[in-house]
Formats: sequence, C-alpha cells, structure tokens
Amino acid sequence: MATDTPMQLGMIGLGRMGANLVRRLTRDGHHCVVYDVNESAVRELEGEGAVAAHSLGDLVTKLERPRAVWLMLPAAVVQSTLDQLTDLLDPDDAVIDGGNSYYRDDITRAAQLTPHRLHYLDCGTSGGVWGLERGYCLMIGGEREPVTRLDPIFRTIAPGTGTAEPTPSRHANGSAPEGYLHCGPSGAGHFVKMVHNGVEYGMMAAIAEGLSIIEHADAGLRKRSVDAETTPLREPEAYQYEIDVGEVAEVWRRGSVVGSWLVDLTADALARSPKLDEFTGRVSDSGEGRWTVRAAVDEGVPAAVITTALTDRFASRGLGEFADRVLSAMRSEFGGHAEQRSGR
Repeated sequence: MATDTPMQLGMIGLGRMGANLVRRLTRDGHHCVVYDVNESAVRELEGEGAVAAHSLGDLVTKLERPRAVWLMLPAAVVQSTLDQLTDLLDPDDAVIDGGNSYYRDDITRAAQLTPHRLHYLDCGTSGGVWGLERGYCLMIGGEREPVTRLDPIFRTIAPGTGTAEPTPSRHANGSAPEGYLHCGPSGAGHFVKMVHNGVEYGMMAAIAEGLSIIEHADAGLRKRSVDAETTPLREPEAYQYEIDVGEVAEVWRRGSVVGSWLVDLTADALARSPKLDEFTGRVSDSGEGRWTVRAAVDEGVPAAVITTALTDRFASRGLGEFADRVLSAMRSEFGGHAEQRSGR
C-alpha cells in the first residue's frame, strides 16, 4: 500500500544501501532525485523511476523547498560533501547523514549548519543488503521539527511492525515498534547506532566461538604431538563428537533462546559452504566498535565482551603477530622452550 503522504528526497550515494533506500522509497510512492559519482548507478535508478542528477548543484535545483537531502556515503567523504552542499542549500533545508559517521562529528556538523539555518540530522541505518525487502531500522538524531516533517520518509524506510510480536509489557506510544526512533539531539542517532554495532560485534563473536567449540568437539579423535611443549588432552574420551556445525546452526534457529537473524544468516552460509573455505578469517572493523569502546571508557562503563570482540578482530588481521613473536622469544630466553612450528 503506497504512502498517503508522498515526499521528495535527494539521495547522494548509490551504493548497495543508498540504491536500495531509493528503491524502497519509490516503490512506496515517494519521489527521489539521485546522484553518485558513478554515473552507471544513476542511470540504473533513473531506469527504475528516479530523477537523475549529474552534480550536487543539479540535484539541489531539482528538489523543491524545503529540501531534504540524504547522504549515504563513506564517513571519510561526508564532510567534504557537506561543505559543498552548504553553499547550495537554502534556509530550512535538511541534510540527513544515513551512513556510519562518528557521533561527535554530527555535533560539530550541526553547529556548522546552524548559522546557515540548515537542519542536520544523523540517522543510524541498520539492515544491510536485506533492507530493501525487510526494511531498515532507523536511529535518528537532530531537531524535532525536521524529524517530524520527514516522518513519512522514515516510516517508509523502516520495516514497520512486521512479524515481530508486540512487547507484552509495553504500553507507551511512539514509533519504535515501527522500526524507527528519534533518539535525541544531534549525534544521538549515530550514538545509538554506534553502540548497536558494538553489540553486534559481541553477538557475532559469541556465535562464532560457540560454533568453533562444537567444530572442535572431536579433539579426542585427533593425533596430538607428545612433547614438553604440547599440553596433553587429559580426557580424550570426553571429546569424541563429530557434530555437523551447519545442522547445529539450523536447529538453533528453531525455538532456541539464541535464535536470531545472525544465526539465520550463519546457517545459510554454512548450508552453502560447510567448511567456509572461501573465507580466510580476516575480519575488518569499520570504526563503530572502537568508538563504542571509547565511549565505555569515557563513561566508566564495563564493556568486556565488546572490547574483547574488537581486539579479536585485530588479531584476525595478524596485528597480534609481533606480540606473539615477543612471547615466543621470552619463553625461549627464560626457559629454553623450543617454538612449535607446526601442529596445534
């Protein structure tokens, strides 16, 4: 069912999420003007009903006042794009940063736009490549008036109540059950999204570690080195299970307390590739986990799980290898321990 309040939005940045946001909006009856440095991305969405723009200035001239411009860009280019837009926009226009910018930058950018009487909203956007069909969870920061004005946009992008059961004890009104929330003033949206991603790090790590323990439950069946440098497995008879990890992920999806979308995705990945041979195990981090840990330190809040999950990602990229060499060297120096070169 199409929106009963169609609006116009300019979208700058047509990567996977930006393009799918446009598709979700146009399918619901909104009107989008789109721009990207990749002209083929612009042409593709023009073929699907969006209005093409060939520069930032062109995009601005094709929008009606008060304009709404959504940035779906890497954090590194948000500031330079915003600087260009500032001189092109008019008072009461709004800029929404839907990427993963640092919330402290949002505070600075909102202050930068205030003398120009422009509104700056930060919108943490979660949904990934599945958001086109599932909808995107939105965490919004900024002034209340432009947030309220743009409610039809946020409502279309968000998933709505979907299949989630109502929270039994909840009696409050508001948009949170629809999948979007005005979290507070400038920076609040990206702050909540930042912590969301930190939590995601911890959840992902716990699922991965649990499945890895199950994968190695056959340790008692494996031949182990017998020497002074290898800790013996005292009770090999207790670790003689050859368990299908993919089937475990599948059964965890069904009524389990840990059942979740992350487990759903993991089960699907294992169904396609039981040993995940196409992956090397190098896990990147895009910044939000680091910022979450920094906030926890500043607030004096314990965040052991998120911190460990973050440092594990560093280790996955080999960033702990020098420390490991130092440890090995120390063992050799004080105890004459020979380093094991193979077999674990």
